[in-house]
Amino acid sequence: MVSVRDTHFFQTAQKDPTKWVTTLGLSNNDQRSLLENYEKIITLCTEPEQLPLLELGTEMVEILVTLNMDMDTLNAALIFPLLDHNILTQEQVNEMWPKRIAKLVKGAMDMEGIRALQNQGSTKIAASQVDNLRHMLLAMVEDVRAVVIKLAERICYLQQIKGADEETKVLVAREISSIYAPLANRLGIGQLKWELEDLSFRYLQPEIYKKLAKQLAEKRIDRENYIQDFVGRVQNSLTEMSVNGSAYGRPKHIYSIYRKMQKKELQFEQLFDVRAVRVVVEKLQDCYAALGAIHTMWHHIPSEFDDYIANPKPNGYQSIHTVVLGDEGKAIEVQIRTQQMHEDSELGVAAHWKYKEGSAGGKSAGGYEEKIAWLRKLLAWQEDIADSENLVDELRSQVFDDRVYVFTPTGEVVDLPAGSTPLDFAYYIHSQVGHRCIGAKIANHIVPFTYKLKTGDQVEILTQKESNPSRDWLNPNLGYLNAPRARHKVATWFRKQDRDKNIQAGRELLEAELAKVKLKLTDVSPAIERFNVSSDDDIFAGIGNGDLRLNQLVHFLDGHHHQQTLEQQDLAALEALEKRKQSFTQKPTGNNIIIDGVGNLMHTIARCCQPIPGEPIEGYITQGRGISVHRKSCEQLADLRDVHPERIIEASWGESHSSGYSLTLRLEAMDRSGLLKDITTLLSNEKVNVLGVNSMTNIKNQSATIDLNLEVFNSKDIVKLAKKLQQLKDVTAVRRL
Repeated sequence: MVSVRDTHFFQTAQKDPTKWVTTLGLSNNDQRSLLENYEKIITLCTEPEQLPLLELGTEMVEILVTLNMDMDTLNAALIFPLLDHNILTQEQVNEMWPKRIAKLVKGAMDMEGIRALQNQGSTKIAASQVDNLRHMLLAMVEDVRAVVIKLAERICYLQQIKGADEETKVLVAREISSIYAPLANRLGIGQLKWELEDLSFRYLQPEIYKKLAKQLAEKRIDRENYIQDFVGRVQNSLTEMSVNGSAYGRPKHIYSIYRKMQKKELQFEQLFDVRAVRVVVEKLQDCYAALGAIHTMWHHIPSEFDDYIANPKPNGYQSIHTVVLGDEGKAIEVQIRTQQMHEDSELGVAAHWKYKEGSAGGKSAGGYEEKIAWLRKLLAWQEDIADSENLVDELRSQVFDDRVYVFTPTGEVVDLPAGSTPLDFAYYIHSQVGHRCIGAKIANHIVPFTYKLKTGDQVEILTQKESNPSRDWLNPNLGYLNAPRARHKVATWFRKQDRDKNIQAGRELLEAELAKVKLKLTDVSPAIERFNVSSDDDIFAGIGNGDLRLNQLVHFLDGHHHQQTLEQQDLAALEALEKRKQSFTQKPTGNNIIIDGVGNLMHTIARCCQPIPGEPIEGYITQGRGISVHRKSCEQLADLRDVHPERIIEASWGESHSSGYSLTLRLEAMDRSGLLKDITTLLSNEKVNVLGVNSMTNIKNQSATIDLNLEVFNSKDIVKLAKKLQQLKDVTAVRRL
């Protein structure tokens, strides 16, 4: 049902290694090789506390077997935990195992350098970390199997920390979901990508994960029977057309369900692909034959059709996606692909590891080369990207950003990060092309430097004889450059100019930006220690030559001089609410409410249920206070109806109910600093008049209850507002009092 891996069989391996090896589906020779290595490693695990390392190795092997990895990779996976936990040294590995295996283990160890990418907040990275990154790049380019070993180890580690404290689980899951899962996706290894994402999601959003898992489990039998019937009809159709292929229900990945719900703002019941089928055929033409048959048997939804065979995704993924309405009008998502496309989707570059050894070639080998070409580019760019920050930024942009594919005037394809501009393109071609760029054409039409390139654009760069970059190109707020590599080239050019000119230019640029946040040049001093310089002039020169990022510096100074704490922001939000409060008396005007067919009768809105226009209402004749108007579903009105049924009178909303009505929404949430600020910001954006706020905190369980007294005009407004409040971080429930 979901992509979380079942429990592995270390106990079997520990009691009977031979039996464990036979369960892996390897050839006899491969079984002997793995068994010999396993028994060799057992002799090295002399202490009881070292047995978990052997367990980790066996779990990694089981994962890698499903990816059809070779014996060197499986043996390296068994050794890796011992080296990673300092039971063995690299020198010992080199002595005890063949060079090819020792080298692969070292490559997997070098992958640890990718953790430097987690330093999102720091402006510089230590030289040792930069060195680790370079080793990692070399390992990835030299042998992509090292990457796959590390990804398998991360899956096992996520499973191992199941019983750890909350902080550990969240930190590990955040690192893996932001670094390793995107890397698996970039390499096209869908089988590992989904598992990394689902396991991380289980720790980062446990309540949502459990809720979605429960919703998937409910009516599972009915859904599986429905899918089985659908699959049978598809299979019969393939047989009638003499198409070799198979259809089956495919597993659901909880994180992908959650992401789709967030992206499309849908509830679980509104998703199309909770019921999902995959059709795998032999030949490309069979994909479209199967598509035609399915669209003939069932009505399809045009807006949900995607042909990723004709237009592959950036990581090379190919498949046809369509959604059809099956029996009872239930939506079913169908994926159609060839066996080769299926292997590429699940295994990515792991499907072509043999190409590295020269035993494969042709089309699939070319696909393998394309998938790791970006790694080779990074390696070649190391000389250009001298400082650590730019190396890390470039790697992030290559691994984690979406891509756009544009053409040179001669038809060569250029792969750039999404959001790239014509200037980024120019610097990609050559530094001097960028420096001398004075304009750009897309399809023979002049476009501005801030134009965002789209896949399929043909770009022509207009140049002059002399280099003349503009310092404005370095300002991220102006949108001239998006790629870190291009910004670095511009910064390097200005760094070579005269220091006095840089100081003057930097002073002018910084003064203009500081004025926007109501600061002056005399307020710059706190940045001297923060950015590790000696004087204000060093800061100005850094801005002028591009060493310091203008927006980063201004953001720091603004925060240093102006930024409030989250607690202060909450207090400010409450003060703002007090100022916004308006006198509010709920007196009907005109034909607000029609009582028993008559308007302008004396009436009041009941405080117990606070009905608003659009909701069914009834009146109750009070003694001396006119008619009290309640919601029909009001519990207090039901009690009054039982005691005095003769006082109940029909009521309805009149055409003129433009005045507002007050009601109270209760929010229940996990208490945190900044919560009130988030709530009041949302209310302000929605232009809701706030009449009062009452907040209660339970220190023992770290929860908060917030009552919002609001002025509303109809029931649709309150439903929409409640939904948006529910989506705020840490808000667990929203209900009307």
